[in-house]
Amino acid sequence: MTLDDLRTFIAVCRAGSLSAVARELSCTQSAVSQHVKRLERELGVSLLERHARGVVPTSAGRILQAAASDGIGGIDLAVRRLREQVRGDGGAVRITTGATSVRHFMAEGVVDFRDRYPRVSLEFQTVSSSRSCFDALAADDLDLAWITLGEPVRGIELRPVVELPWVLAVRADDPLAGRPRVDPAELAAGQLITPPGNSTSRGQLDAHLGELGVSLPTVTSVADWDTAVLLAELGLGQAVVPALPGWRDQGPEGVCLVPVPALPPLSVGWAVRRWDALSPLARAFADTVAEHCAPLGPAPARVPTQDGSLAARVRR
Repeated sequence: MTLDDLRTFIAVCRAGSLSAVARELSCTQSAVSQHVKRLERELGVSLLERHARGVVPTSAGRILQAAASDGIGGIDLAVRRLREQVRGDGGAVRITTGATSVRHFMAEGVVDFRDRYPRVSLEFQTVSSSRSCFDALAADDLDLAWITLGEPVRGIELRPVVELPWVLAVRADDPLAGRPRVDPAELAAGQLITPPGNSTSRGQLDAHLGELGVSLPTVTSVADWDTAVLLAELGLGQAVVPALPGWRDQGPEGVCLVPVPALPPLSVGWAVRRWDALSPLARAFADTVAEHCAPLGPAPARVPTQDGSLAARVRR
């Protein structure tokens, strides 16, 4: 059993095809098959089931795939860490996140990190969801993922950084624009714009509303919060979004952000395969971003519900 055997097996499980992996590795399908057969002979179990449209791992194959992915990911990170130590403070930090996260959460941290580590390359891979971030962490040589935190995922370690209260973004001429707050039950009466149904943030929103006995009507869903607010500004509906850091002192132009304090805040932060295997540079970047988010602190989790002070703060 070699690392090449395990890497090839993981690639086959991910692609569901021996031929696709052969093309990816620029080798023959027979060579790919030999890697898998060597593992099966040594372990004495069948690892793949062949079907007309490709292959899928057996129950034993899934066990090996999970363990091998964790182990090889740790080895890859350790090798990179050693190489970066040899090079000094050079190297790269690779981050996967959503399209608007850098602007909303990392802008100051990126500038600070660049000043401290001018020789380090920051490489961002943009994806459309937290699930895509998890998949990218598992499949690629990435260090960090900035995500909306939800249920724990096997093989991924989570670290919350900031909490975001929910708000309703409405046009300035909307009847709700002058309100200090919106109750969850009132959301069911509007034409809403929300995160996609399969997203972590929408799942949490539906769960919280369900506990309050509120079911959302048919809604427009968009993949990022900036687009949701833009559609609200254009009059397509009211957007249920978290109050992002850049909106704390002054909301987006053309809309008012009205708090929905009965909904628990949305938690966002870092996801990694293993914190103790991160390179010093990746850890430094994660800490730098967290430091710049720290002034936001736990305050968003304590939304005023009587005097409307938060409403005044986010709308002015």
